[in-house]
Amino acid sequence: MRSLDTQILINQINDLPTVNREQVSEIDRRVRTVLSPLEFLSIRRVFITGDGDSYHAARATELAFEEIAQMDCEPLSAQRFLDYKAAFIKSWAPHDNLVMAVSAGGRTERGVQAMERAKEYGAMTVAVTGTPDSPFAQTGERIIMVDLPDFGPSPGIRTYNASLIGLLLMAIRIGELKDRYHQTEANAMRQEMTDLDSIMQATIEACEKPAREAAEAFKGAPVYMYLGSGPSYGTALFSAAKVVETANEFAFGQDLEEWAHVENLAYPDDMPTFVIAPPGRSHWRAAKLAETAKERGRRVVVVVQDGDDEIAKHADFVLPVMGEVREAFSPLVYHIGMDLFATYLTEAFGRKVFQTDNPAFAQFAGQ
Repeated sequence: MRSLDTQILINQINDLPTVNREQVSEIDRRVRTVLSPLEFLSIRRVFITGDGDSYHAARATELAFEEIAQMDCEPLSAQRFLDYKAAFIKSWAPHDNLVMAVSAGGRTERGVQAMERAKEYGAMTVAVTGTPDSPFAQTGERIIMVDLPDFGPSPGIRTYNASLIGLLLMAIRIGELKDRYHQTEANAMRQEMTDLDSIMQATIEACEKPAREAAEAFKGAPVYMYLGSGPSYGTALFSAAKVVETANEFAFGQDLEEWAHVENLAYPDDMPTFVIAPPGRSHWRAAKLAETAKERGRRVVVVVQDGDDEIAKHADFVLPVMGEVREAFSPLVYHIGMDLFATYLTEAFGRKVFQTDNPAFAQFAGQ
């Protein structure tokens, strides 16, 4: 793999508004016809599985299936689904269990095996992938293509959002066909997703300065902690992964309350701690734990809707989201400021993405 510098990250981040603006309607067209109306109506439970960013997307969209589609949803890593879930799926009617396996690249071996195992136990499988003719696309009984114009090798930022779009639109479609709401409301939600492009653009511009300042201030910290609950737990996992992949520093995503019980006790006291808190169900707890983290001596970054002073007053740095985003859609936007932080942290260290400046690691990665 050639050496990868941070410009590839900037290009990815800057393209997010365009991806959203151009891809929501196109992916929605595919989602509407991926299953027959009868198959959509047959679904009683949804499992979403994947590895890495794809697993993070599964965690981030659980709320959409539970709240919008009003459907039981269980996100699992591919290994866990393969070995510890598929054999225990209960079925009472054909097509009542839907397994959605996600892989932008389409070559995740454990994800392929998860779909194969799901079919053995009678579940209906849909592959969500950006790569046609891949093992993933060939294994799923149905396919939702979430392909994008190729920007070359990079940590998955655009592809992550494409996967989110496919999953969120699937939740809307299931709810629509099950009469959870009228078609007019379903179309309004689709338009609401499309219109996030302007919020994304404004958020990129607003976060550039504080993200760079935080990166300079935090360079050299032994670990970076990312906290969120509900869909923001998926965002926390994803954002921590970008620090690992780009700056090659250790970062960890955790649920808000789990942090309060465990990692809150860890040294160093000034550990950089990111609190992801869109308006929503766990905002109250995020506000309290941001205060706790600051009192504990943590250097706190909050990712909040612009003007949310209840949480911002506890922060050393604020990465503002420049507009109102419903909580179920927040994963599309709330990682942006933290993507910029990961980019600028990589620059501060003078490193290359994926350790592509490390010949020993490049040899290992090619095995």
